[in-house]
Amino acid sequence: MHVDPNNSFGTARDEIQNGGLSRAESAINNSQKLQDEIQALGFKIKQHEDNIKYLKTQKHSLDGSILDLQVILGKYCSSSIPTIENEAHSNSRSENETVEQILKHEKSAAAILCQLKIRHGSQASHLMLTKDVLGIVATLGKVDDENLSRLFSEYLGLETMMAIVCKTYEGVKTLETYDLDGGINNHSGIQGLGSSIGRHLDGRFRIICIEHIRPYAGEFVADDPQRRLDLLKPRLPNGEHPPGFLGFAVNMINVDTANLLYLTSTGCGLRETLFYNLFSRLQVYGTRADMLGALPCITDGALSLDGGMIKTAGVFSLGNREDVEVRFPKSSGSSLAVEYFETEKKLAEMNWKREKIEEDIQREQSLLNHVNYTFRIKKQAFIKYLADSSPYGNQQQIPGERERATPK
Repeated sequence: MHVDPNNSFGTARDEIQNGGLSRAESAINNSQKLQDEIQALGFKIKQHEDNIKYLKTQKHSLDGSILDLQVILGKYCSSSIPTIENEAHSNSRSENETVEQILKHEKSAAAILCQLKIRHGSQASHLMLTKDVLGIVATLGKVDDENLSRLFSEYLGLETMMAIVCKTYEGVKTLETYDLDGGINNHSGIQGLGSSIGRHLDGRFRIICIEHIRPYAGEFVADDPQRRLDLLKPRLPNGEHPPGFLGFAVNMINVDTANLLYLTSTGCGLRETLFYNLFSRLQVYGTRADMLGALPCITDGALSLDGGMIKTAGVFSLGNREDVEVRFPKSSGSSLAVEYFETEKKLAEMNWKREKIEEDIQREQSLLNHVNYTFRIKKQAFIKYLADSSPYGNQQQIPGERERATPK
């Protein structure tokens, strides 16, 4: 078989050229792919930087508005000092009585937290252990008279009245930690705190997590500074309202303005979360006879001012009244103007928005840091790829150069 040496050389040369071109095209494609990825990351970096800049502008604007509202509240308070001081003194006295009753239960979690607040004052809310704690159930609401306070406290029971209320589950986890074998770590959390002040925690304690409570989903009473729930009044089978119906327990709790709004990520306050969870649609009547006459329309329990109690539909609590010493404080009638409450409401809303913006800034910064890191890695890989591929690319060009240098 005759083989043309020139043809063989030409075929080999073509294969070398085609292989070189194929590898060159692959190198170009890989290079372009890396460039595209780097360019896309660059766009993402700019996007996150722009988002952070926009959020910081919003935060700066809110800071100015918050300061303006604080000035307005300050001016209002300074013009109403006697009234506010009298109310503050009366409320403080009633709240102190509630705290004193809690402190009598020395080995309770609620008493330990109260001791912490007494020792550290306002700084207690900034401690890692308690910064997510809103307070004790008994201290988070007020009622208009002593009888209602006794009734509500008896209905809820001592354990619930002394329950600790946290905003989030992170706060719940901070209050109690565990060893590797699942046992309680008595050197940390509230157990450790109790030991440090000579109050060893005895038994279980109840924690209520606001963010895990399903809130009331209906409307609110219009133009009500207390944001009472717009619950439908009960009706008897004949369509009439039951005689002696005074209202719903959840709406008879007075909540501090600071706790009316924006305690959760969805903007909810204590009434539609904590107190609706505790009381639901618990009805209040003037007398036991009124309450019993309204049985057909009682769905979530009822109380009467003379001591009648229906825990839930069909479950009656009979016998003598139980005196629960830990009660809701009595609130004095507030004479502050509606404008004051509206200003406080706006301030609470703005503070909530500011917190959300700060969270958004932190999230955007975290994303920016991640993209910046990825960008640096990709850039280093691209530079290395160019350095590694350059000698090979030059080598693949040699056959072509030789062919152009060879005379035909």
